[in-house]
Amino acid sequence: MTDHAPITRALLSVSDKTGLLELGQALAARGVELLSTGGTAKALREAGLAVRDVAEVTGFPEMMDGRVKTLHPMVHGGLLALRDNPEHQAAMQAHGIGPIDLLVVNLYPFEETVARGGDYEDCVENIDIGGPAMIRAASKNHGFVTVVVDVADYAPLLAELDAHNGQTTRAFRQRLAQIAYARTAAYDAAVSTWLAGAIDDAAPRRRAFAGTLAQTLRYGENPHQAAAFYTDGSDRPGVATARQVQGKELSYNNINDTDAAFELVSEFAPADGPACAIIKHANPCGVARGATLLEAYKHAFDCDRTSAFGGIIALNQPLDAVTAEEIAEIFTEVVIAPGADAGAMSIFAKKKNLRLLLTDGLADPATAGRMIKQVSGGYLVQDKDTGHIAAGDLKVVTKRAPDPRELADLLFAWKVAKHVKSNAIVYVKDEATVGVGAGQMSRVDSCRIAARKAVDMAETLGLAAPLTQGSVVASDAFFPFADGLMTAAEAGATAIIQPGGSMRDDEVIAAADAAGLAMVFTGMRHFRH
Repeated sequence: MTDHAPITRALLSVSDKTGLLELGQALAARGVELLSTGGTAKALREAGLAVRDVAEVTGFPEMMDGRVKTLHPMVHGGLLALRDNPEHQAAMQAHGIGPIDLLVVNLYPFEETVARGGDYEDCVENIDIGGPAMIRAASKNHGFVTVVVDVADYAPLLAELDAHNGQTTRAFRQRLAQIAYARTAAYDAAVSTWLAGAIDDAAPRRRAFAGTLAQTLRYGENPHQAAAFYTDGSDRPGVATARQVQGKELSYNNINDTDAAFELVSEFAPADGPACAIIKHANPCGVARGATLLEAYKHAFDCDRTSAFGGIIALNQPLDAVTAEEIAEIFTEVVIAPGADAGAMSIFAKKKNLRLLLTDGLADPATAGRMIKQVSGGYLVQDKDTGHIAAGDLKVVTKRAPDPRELADLLFAWKVAKHVKSNAIVYVKDEATVGVGAGQMSRVDSCRIAARKAVDMAETLGLAAPLTQGSVVASDAFFPFADGLMTAAEAGATAIIQPGGSMRDDEVIAAADAAGLAMVFTGMRHFRH
């Protein structure tokens, strides 16, 4: 293994032709012999470059619709031969194998084929075989061979050759080999994940995960933790695909909380009216609908003004100037919305530390996906919670049924409760949260905390009574005892929505009837740990 390895012969075979001609011209200008295949060779020749077909090198034509072209000792011997091993050198000379010092390959567009909804046969045809085989060979032999799999590395490659008189350093080749192995791993992960879905295997024996670095982060949840943000290649609207208009770099906690905020606000279709969600530490501290975006924001803010300070705001409609003016009155970490008008952006431009993220739309809460959580020694994998409840799904279990206003608030509260950490309790009045209890070990404690917050906000707003008076309550899981329900009733709630399913459901229903409450069961819970 040597530190500096010269590049005199290169094999280029790419599906994505971006930057190909410029790279080929730069290599040819440095006297590098170019080998290539199929469409890549054609594109280089049309640019006036001298290119030798791999078929000429191997003595075999491309065959079987291009499935077989580079799987040959003339190619793999040139990639794998150790340049400082006499036996390898003798074998190369005996069989006429020329060294390949540089491999530039990007793979068949398998992920893109799946994303556009290709059928089974189309997806299979877009599984690359020769490309990954060459990448692995070149990467293994990075002591002598440079391998490039990303268009983003074309410029660094040429800069490296300029800096080292047509050679690459060992450190450079090591870095590119790591990137190459990660690319083939991600590619295989995409294929295996797709195939598991195609054969309807929800729990395959082996599962692989992959991501692409979006940014390194200053630190993780705390300053002593290193962190980075990776994307999974999907185009779901949200923090990973948003355009950051202004503000300093997002932190680990910013990304986590912004994702929580946008996924929550996406539960509320723009056609049903403006909605706003304010998040703090991944829990909503205020969610509301309104006649205008400004009204929605104000109602959400009035749920818990203390917690909203330094929070994350998500909107389900494009941000307008009047709402931006109101938001700018307090310190906010991030605002994310599906667009913003010029007036709003002008107002936020004065807030240099406020991060504004714009998306191309809302995330579809019904789209299937997977949630992955690492635990000691492994991973927990589950389907994304796409559970949805409509009015027709509800079962009225009390003597009194909810009236239309209560029903609208119950469905609103249920959507919010889905995004609150368990044990979750959400009080709602007029489609605005008025108290949120999150993440408590006891459900009754969540009821009390949420009610207490409403009392505190009533004092702040100068109200005669807390807004929980005449509210409804959502619980993400059943009430195991009647005490939590009675706490909500004491706070002024008139209707309850909960999954049901407790051994003491009859006791809880009887308590609700005695208190004159309306209660509905969903038959579905929304634990969120």
